Order: sequence, then structure tokens, then C-alpha cells
Amino acid sequence: MLKPDRVVPTTCPYCGVGCTLELHLKDDFIYRVTSPFDSVVNHGNLCVKGRFGYDFLYNTDRLSQPLIRKTPQLPGSRTQAFDRSEWREVSWDEALDYVADRLMEIYRRDGPDALAAYCCAKATNEENYLLQKMFRALFRTNNIDHCTRLCHAGSVAALSKALGTTAMSNTAAEVAQSDCFIVTGSNTTENHPIIALHMKTAIQKHGAKLIVIDPRRLEMCDYATLWLPLRPGTNVPVFSAMAHVIVNEKLYNQGFIDARTEGFSDYLASLAPFTPEYAEAVSGVDRQLIVEAARLYARAERGAIFWGMGISQLAHGTASALGLVNLVLLTGHIGRAGTGLNPLRGQNNVQGASDSGAMPYHFPGYMLVDEPGNAEQWEPVWNVEPGGLNRRRGLTTTEILSHAHPGGVRALYIMGENPMMSEPNLNVTRRHMQQLEFLVAQDVFINESGAFADVLLPAAAWAEKDGTFTNTDRRVQRVRRALAPRGNARPDWHILCDVATRLEARLGRPATSRWDYTHPEEIWREMAQVVAGNRGVTYARLERGGLQTPVPDEQHPGTPFLFAERFPTGRGRFFALEYVPSVELPDEEYPFILTTGRVLEHWHGGTLTRNSELDVLYPEALLELNEIDAERCGLQTGDVARVSSRRGTVVLRVRVSPKARPGVVFIPMHFNEAAANLLTIDALDPVAKIPEFKACAVSLQRASAAELAAPNAVTARGRY
Repeated sequence: MLKPDRVVPTTCPYCGVGCTLELHLKDDFIYRVTSPFDSVVNHGNLCVKGRFGYDFLYNTDRLSQPLIRKTPQLPGSRTQAFDRSEWREVSWDEALDYVADRLMEIYRRDGPDALAAYCCAKATNEENYLLQKMFRALFRTNNIDHCTRLCHAGSVAALSKALGTTAMSNTAAEVAQSDCFIVTGSNTTENHPIIALHMKTAIQKHGAKLIVIDPRRLEMCDYATLWLPLRPGTNVPVFSAMAHVIVNEKLYNQGFIDARTEGFSDYLASLAPFTPEYAEAVSGVDRQLIVEAARLYARAERGAIFWGMGISQLAHGTASALGLVNLVLLTGHIGRAGTGLNPLRGQNNVQGASDSGAMPYHFPGYMLVDEPGNAEQWEPVWNVEPGGLNRRRGLTTTEILSHAHPGGVRALYIMGENPMMSEPNLNVTRRHMQQLEFLVAQDVFINESGAFADVLLPAAAWAEKDGTFTNTDRRVQRVRRALAPRGNARPDWHILCDVATRLEARLGRPATSRWDYTHPEEIWREMAQVVAGNRGVTYARLERGGLQTPVPDEQHPGTPFLFAERFPTGRGRFFALEYVPSVELPDEEYPFILTTGRVLEHWHGGTLTRNSELDVLYPEALLELNEIDAERCGLQTGDVARVSSRRGTVVLRVRVSPKARPGVVFIPMHFNEAAANLLTIDALDPVAKIPEFKACAVSLQRASAAELAAPNAVTARGRY
């Protein structure tokens, strides 16, 4: 076997599990990836992305030199078609001066509300902290958000309202200590494969009972005691009917309710309509399954709930997550190992980006921007005069683009995100992008959104920089540089410091020396001095392994599970819920429900995995539908279908699958050739402002192979 020159330990750049990787290098080339068996996260196990998905680093289409458009685009005439001849290579100084000059021009003319930034769940904690700091401290705007708005914003809102928390309460591996656990709205085996291994072990070796509540017959159903196949968008009636059973059969934990909750009486009254019979009529789930699930979960000594975006990505996503919180408060299944409320975060650092302040309502550490005393803690750290920080909540991800018009948002800084794949109703998103006056794209590749940009800044990839990621377990872990950045690419934190230094000079403010960091460790220390839960996390301690926040001091070992004695709000709060149907239900013209999601071989908008050999394993989008529906539409596996909603049309091949239930079809979100979000509806949860990705009405027709090859409204990626 080839002997490496060196082995660099780091953290996987894909899903929220945060597996430990060992990069084996020979002549500065990663030729092998392994994982140590003593890794507390993954015990040596890796999925196909973690073990083989690093080759995008060497893709010749990498963005490796700053680019500026030869002719600036005007609002309304901005196009997405990427033509290499329209761009010119420039030095870093020219590119950074151009960015600073244009941003300052718009800021001076239109004020803080005209600027906005998308932080990035793929970037490090330190980089997200810097981008939100730059826009808050220099431009005095809170128009800052990232992809959490498009994945778990409903979960965050629910947990915050009911418990005063925003993250998983427990550690995923603790499922081995559970008697019973619920998995709902999560294709865990494909989206969080290593956590799925923990779950299978809990069932096969420790006798845990699994309840799956999901519209699709996923692999975890093979391990489940019960599967409740609900219609998309009917989570609230099913969860509330389970609560109805628990109350009627007196299976609730009265001692826990009395000691640690509030609002129980009003909540009891609200459950009256949610009988199992009513839930069956609305959701399609057999009433007896609902009764059995309620009994199994309530009678467990240690019950846990895990959920994914099938809960949160709905126009009533906050209510859906509150339904799960209510079940936990009824039973007291929280505050102990093997219990809890566990939203499975989708991207490698979506938890960390949120912790680091990459949201419009919060400074780092979830300190509300409009709560007295919070801005005052950050102003001296950021060298901002007293009263200088903006105390008004900013625009969310979905609101930023909808405000792209004269008098609204004129300039957008995108670090690593791809709204032209991740936003709902992409035809409308494209029109919003066209209305921007100035767009900066900072990324590893030129993706569908970068094709709209005025300037492209080449960012270093994860293996080319240092920093930290925070996984779905709240575990802060090191990311280590193994390679030099490709070409003239630079780490995001380095680029942001150079932009901020130029902005500060143009603003005429005194030099602060706050942007002259020499290593990401200095950035982490600055954030941790204010964020209490991070104070005990140091790079030196992380050399010995990850630490689970909160870690209040350097003697603290970290926190595997939360709420052993109390909730941040003091008491957990029950919420009375109402069932609000999905915004768009099937009808005669659009008789099917579309739900979207991810597949094992790909990740998010595909910017990384579709530039990897992983693309060979799953090279095209496939429409998943039930055999009954396939026969009804005259379709077979391998046929080409046209899928249309009231917003758009995509053409893709068919896969007849037992995963699909009648009336529900599934399209993965990774493929620009058949972008699922051309179809999805942009209806928003009124609390969390998260779109309804998981339910919209569509029609199916047979299509031709010629249609399959035709371009759609989302263009191919730019080639550098």
C-alpha cells in the first residue's frame, strides 16, 4: 500500500453529522480518505460522499482567479447565461477595490437597507462570523441570512418559542440508550447515513423500537415497529392525535408537567378535535397506527424524536415542530441521555453558521438584535460607537431577493450559497436576481447564481483552509488545511478581511486592527469572548477532539445533552395548535403532491458533488412515483415525464419505486437540468419565513427524449 507523506485529520464538508476524516497525501495529492475507529462521531464509518467525494478539489472547472465582467449589467437586463468571453481576469487588488467601491457607492446613495449578505453553511464558523460582522459593523444592516432559512427555520422557531433553545437537545449516538425513538420527515439513511447506522444498531443490538412517520417508504421502515404513511403537510393532525391518545389514556408524565412546564390546561382543551379518527381522515394514516405509536412512545422509559426537513419545510413548519415539542413535554422525554428533541441539520456547518450570527434577527450566540443590552455587548468588540449597531431585525433569505427592486435591496454579497438552485419558485427568483444592481459571488465554482454576478471571487475549498465546523450534535470540530488553495483562490476569511479593510478606509473611520487576523483561531477567540457557550472552546482543546456546546469555561467537558434541570425559558411551554392544510392541494388539473429532498450520492444544490465523480453514481434527476400512479399515467421506469406545477415545468426520467405512496411523487433537489425548485411554491411559514418545499400540486405527462435534452430556465454552471 502507498505510504503517505502525511495524514491530515479534519472534518467532513458534507452533511451535518460531522464525521472525522483522515486525508492521506502523497506529493500534495489526496489519494485516500479514512476515518479513525475511535472517532466519537462516526467510529471509522464513512458514507460514499465522505470517503470518495473529495475529488472536486482537482476539477479543472474550479474558479481560481478573480473575474470581473467587461460590461456591467443593468438592473432588469441582468442575464444568467455564462459566456467566458464577457469576463476578464484581474488581480486580487483590482477585484477587491472594485467590490469595495461598488458597495460603498450603493451604501452612500441608498443607505444600509440597500445591502444584504448571504452567509454560508458550508463555510467555517469563523468565516460566517466575519461576514455578518462586516455587514453589521461597517454597513449597519441586519440583512444577513443563510440556508437555515430554507431548511430548519421552522424547527428553530418552534424550539425557541417553547424551550428557548435552537439546537439538538441530545447527541445522535445516544439513540443506543433509547427504548423507543421516532424518525419523522427524515430520509436518514441517505441524508445522515452515519446517524442511520447508530439507529440500526440501537434496534438490532439494543432492542429499541422505531416509529417512522413519513410519506415515503424509506429504508428505515424496514427496521421500524410502526410506519405511519401520512400525506405531506398533515404532520400537525397526526402529532396532535398522538397527544390526544396519550392524554385520554393518561399516559402523560404528570410530575414532569407540574415541575417543568406551563400552559398545560389550555393545551388540553385544544386537543379535543384531534381524535385519531379525525387524523385518519385528514392524513390517511390508519387510526389504530396512531394509537399504537402514541402508546409505544409514551410508555418508553427513554423516548427520543429525530426529524428532518419534512417537518420544517412547510408553510406550517413551525406548528409541525411544535407538535413534536408538545409530545416531549407530555411524556417528559427530555433532559436525559437517550431522549430529547433532535432536528437533524442538513449541511456541515448550518448549526455553526447560525451560532455565529448568520441570521437577520440574531447577533452571534442567538442574542436578539432588538433586545436591550445585546448590541451593547458587541459594539466595543467591533469598535462601533455606542448606539451605532442597528437594533432593527433584518430581512430573511427569502425576503432579501423579494426586496430586490429600486428602493429596496440593490447589492447582494453571496458567500458559497446558490439561491438559483435552493430558493422556491425559481422563475420568480430569477426575476429577482435580474433586478439587483450589484452582485458579488464568492465560491469554489461558478454555479447557477454566480453566473449572474458582476464579480467572482475564487474561494479556497474546505481542505485548503483552517477553521471550525459545528455539527448537528452541537460539536465544534477542527478543519485543517491539507493543501494550498488552487490557483489564486483564497480562504473566505482572508477575502473578507481584505474587503472589510478597504471598506473601513473608504468609510473614513479610524483603523481598528480588527480585520488584521493572521489565523482563524484569533477570529474564534473574538467571538467566544461574548458568546458564553463558546468561552471554553479553544483550538488547543480541539486538538484533543470536538467539544459540544455549551462549554462555559476551559474546565468544562462539554454538554452531551441539554436541560437536565431546567430550560433556558425556565419552563417548557405547551402550544395549542390548529391544522392548516398545505397552501396548494391536488385538484383535477394538478392531481399529484410533489415532495422534494436529497439522495445519498449528492448534496444540496450540487455545486460540489456534481463536480465530483459522485455524479457518475447518480448522474441525472429521476422522478420517483408509485406503480399505481405509473400505470395510471402510462409510465414505466426509464420513460421520460413532464412534471408541471402552476409555476414551471421540468422534464426527467421516471423511476417506479415502492418508496412512493399513491398520489405523492418525489424529485431530488440537486439537478439544474431538472431543477425541482422550478416547481415548488414560494408560500412561507408566517413565523419562520421558511418556504413550503415539501408539498405542492403537480401534473404528470409522458414526454419525449428530445424534451429531456432541451434546456430549462436554470442554466448550466459556468466553466472557468
